Amino acid sequence: MNIDGKQVAADLRKTLAVKVELLKKEQGIVPGLTVVLVGEDPASQIYVRNKVKQTREVGMISNEIKLPVETTQTQLLEELAHLNDDKSVHGILVQLPLPKHIDESVIIAAIEPTKDVDGFHAMNSGRLLNGESGALVPCTPQGCIILAKTHLGDDLSGKHAVVIGRSNIVGKPVALLLLQENCTVTITHSRTKNLAGICQQADILVAAVGRPEFVKAEWIKPGATVIDVGINRIEDETGKAKLVGDVDYKNVQSVCGAITPVPGGVGPMTIACLLKNTIEAAQRCN
Repeated sequence: MNIDGKQVAADLRKTLAVKVELLKKEQGIVPGLTVVLVGEDPASQIYVRNKVKQTREVGMISNEIKLPVETTQTQLLEELAHLNDDKSVHGILVQLPLPKHIDESVIIAAIEPTKDVDGFHAMNSGRLLNGESGALVPCTPQGCIILAKTHLGDDLSGKHAVVIGRSNIVGKPVALLLLQENCTVTITHSRTKNLAGICQQADILVAAVGRPEFVKAEWIKPGATVIDVGINRIEDETGKAKLVGDVDYKNVQSVCGAITPVPGGVGPMTIACLLKNTIEAAQRCN
């Protein structure tokens, strides 16, 4: 079974549009998201365009700030200071990656935590780790949980979840979210021994390793739910470029109970959860 991320994301956006209307009518608040793009990376431009489009479709205010690639770190920090002080801006997102002369960690730390809709600020990471309310949670991990529940239902208690990858963006936060759902969680990575054997125990497998078609069918427990976070560009037999995930989709599909395709799985959920975070940030500001 395929878990249709496009449809789940569309359903979530409909729910969010209703929340936006209620915020407007009841509190006079229109959630506002500002995306900052430094340079002209083609992939980043596409991501930003999609974010702006979907933000406006649910009735929110969307602003895009484009800065030249030669923008200095100091100039970017000054721009963020203005956005932090702007009460009409509820969410700030600096599109990554940044040019090499800018330190991403410094930029992330400069964003007001209550406006950090990417959920990367140390304050939000710490709240997530401590299980505190009020954390803005990274968007892709949020999407992974929603998609898993689409197939398994809202109660994930007792399920063994295996996460492949330990990044701050996906691996660690998705593991923490799975713990909050009362799963038993194993985090694996490049140094893990007997990776295939550990994956075979998973009721839920989250692949976020960044290696095309890395996870093979024989690694999958029959009936498991597979959430493929990877997005890798490779060439097919004819030399044409195509996108694949971290999972050998064609062969794994026949073993697992459900799987997210690439594209059309986790990707659409990331933007939908970004909108969700922005609305939550707007609700809390009042």
